[in-house]
Amino acid sequence: MPLSVRFGQSSCIGERESNEDCTAVATPTAADLEIRGLLAALADGVGGGSRGREAARAVVLGLINDYYAVPDTWSVQRAVDTVANTLNRWLIAQQPAQSSEQNSGGGAMATTLSALILRGHRYYLAHVGDTRVYLLRDGQLRQLTHDHVWEHPDLRHVLTRAVGLDPHLVLDYASDELLAGDVFLLLSDGVWEPLGEAVLRKLLTVDVEPIKAAELLTREALAAGGRDNASAIVIRIDQLADENLRDALAHHEQLPLPKRLHAGDMIDCYRIGERLHESRVTVLYKARTKDGDSVVIKTLKPELGDDQLAIAGLLTEEWLLRRLSPELFPQVLGLASQRSFLYYVMSWHEGATLAAQLATGKRFSALEAQEIGIRLMKGLAALHRKEIIHRDIKPSNLHEGADGRLRILDLGVARFGAESDAARDRAGTPSYMAPELFAGEPASVATDLYAAGVTLHHLLTRHYPYGEVEPFQNPRFGEPVRPSRYRPDLPVWLEALLIKAVARDPRQRFETAEEFLHALRQGEKGSALRRRVTPLTERLPASFWQVAVTLSLVLNLILLLVLFAGRR
Repeated sequence: MPLSVRFGQSSCIGERESNEDCTAVATPTAADLEIRGLLAALADGVGGGSRGREAARAVVLGLINDYYAVPDTWSVQRAVDTVANTLNRWLIAQQPAQSSEQNSGGGAMATTLSALILRGHRYYLAHVGDTRVYLLRDGQLRQLTHDHVWEHPDLRHVLTRAVGLDPHLVLDYASDELLAGDVFLLLSDGVWEPLGEAVLRKLLTVDVEPIKAAELLTREALAAGGRDNASAIVIRIDQLADENLRDALAHHEQLPLPKRLHAGDMIDCYRIGERLHESRVTVLYKARTKDGDSVVIKTLKPELGDDQLAIAGLLTEEWLLRRLSPELFPQVLGLASQRSFLYYVMSWHEGATLAAQLATGKRFSALEAQEIGIRLMKGLAALHRKEIIHRDIKPSNLHEGADGRLRILDLGVARFGAESDAARDRAGTPSYMAPELFAGEPASVATDLYAAGVTLHHLLTRHYPYGEVEPFQNPRFGEPVRPSRYRPDLPVWLEALLIKAVARDPRQRFETAEEFLHALRQGEKGSALRRRVTPLTERLPASFWQVAVTLSLVLNLILLLVLFAGRR
């Protein structure tokens, strides 16, 4: 059952010459409602005349339009912050275009903004300025936002923060549990100021439709002596959604896992061929459709039917893959019939994983490693732009297809957006895990890029820069072994790139996949990746001090001889 709400909005001009407020409530489709939620926004423009009205309208409508266009995997805060900052830059860019006559009213072309997002079982707030958001729950009215105004009584209407007021926009964000029966109010200062909280609570305890409640609030505000524009949005939560974002496919949670399958077995309308891969958790089979097309079926081991973490991982992986490019990742296919078991179907691609190629004895050249790295960085960049951290980059999760494409496999332990699973914080393969993960820090872009560096190092040398790490081991990280120890034929620039990629300190690594990609493309031309000249004290510490002591003795002996000769 989807989230069920009733809402109403009202905006009155009051005694002003124009209405500089703007209100809007998005009514998204069922899919958008589940993924991004319902968005309500209220803005009160500042700047006088048409400037305030234009600013408020641009920000509210821009937020409503662009919020639903960002990647599905973005957190609510990142989505709102990205859109709001874009709108902020646009407002500031309009300032030079204003004529002196338009600017005579003083002040910037700016606006307050209060936005409320309702998704799943939570509500999210984004706010700047002196519009307000209230929550009425169990008869108690609570203000959820803070006014960004000067504290001095004579300056309480002067904003310290607003959209369009400063190049660096800072919004307040908050999130909390959503309950059925909650009533939210988004109000301009033309409503909350003349009425006060006691009257607001009294007016809302009347069981009326939200549209009538919004109209009552604005009408009473003007009747109470309000001279400003009066705007209100009232939202009542009738019923919570059954499912949240991470559970977009959760209606399959109760499906049984298939038994261990063998060649010739049928699962729904798919005929099983060979078993492609079996990990600690998942099993992959090659299968054929009734039309004879090859596909891949991914499911869990039969004994994991009660493992809710593994089930959630499989469903999350399917949800994520549906939102990624089939050129960089496997494509999730629509089911040929209603599924009777817990599994999903992916596209089949001829080729082999990089680990399988290593197992056949393949020796990767520097040029091949460079090309693999370039394609891998394109895939990681696509993931990171969507706030997805893979957490298990390694040769066995990189498939090189006969079509020449490198596809990143296995997002079963991936983390995305603001979602976090403490139980899987150390998910990954130990030899490819960055030092900070063993210290308890969360996975990040830096840890993905570290794993990519170890992967390229391993492809070229069949060794790990810090040695092989066994499960449950807490390794100590010294200096990484240079690839040239095993591959003297490697170009200097490539070795320098790999050493940078696997640096112990995340601050010394590449910051983004795009930076890593640029370095790979630059190759020999990349001046930033020239080999660092290792000091003699690091290369031959014992020999250095032996030579230093010897030279010191010789110099002292010469000085003594000179002094003795001078006295004679």
